[in-house]
Amino acid sequence: MTTATATDVFLTAGDIPWQDLGDGVRRKILGYNDTMMMVRVEFEAGAIGAQHRHPHVQCAVVEKGSFDVTIDGRTKRLNTGDGYMVPSNVLHGVVALEPGILLDIFTPIREDFIGEPVAYAAEADAK
Repeated sequence: MTTATATDVFLTAGDIPWQDLGDGVRRKILGYNDTMMMVRVEFEAGAIGAQHRHPHVQCAVVEKGSFDVTIDGRTKRLNTGDGYMVPSNVLHGVVALEPGILLDIFTPIREDFIGEPVAYAAEADAK
């Protein structure tokens, strides 16, 4: 069980600050509880979500824009309304082909996202 405190059951995006991750990427943690977390990630055109892996299961939907999404060496172009799922510890990353937004859901929660943000590219783990 996590030591993080759960957020309210109602989430008002305008009340939640953006975290600047650098290199044209910022995120907004919309909410979380003991088992899952919802995060909005905004990308400028050309911004990269570097290849990385983590023990969390992740699913995402493209809220806006167009992205080349690579999961376990397989790349697919996804557009508004499309989504993807990343199993635990699988290498993945994205490239924004235009300004865009991803809505990420993680389980368990990304405790490393709580507190001061770490640059998105610094999370990369290409091993």
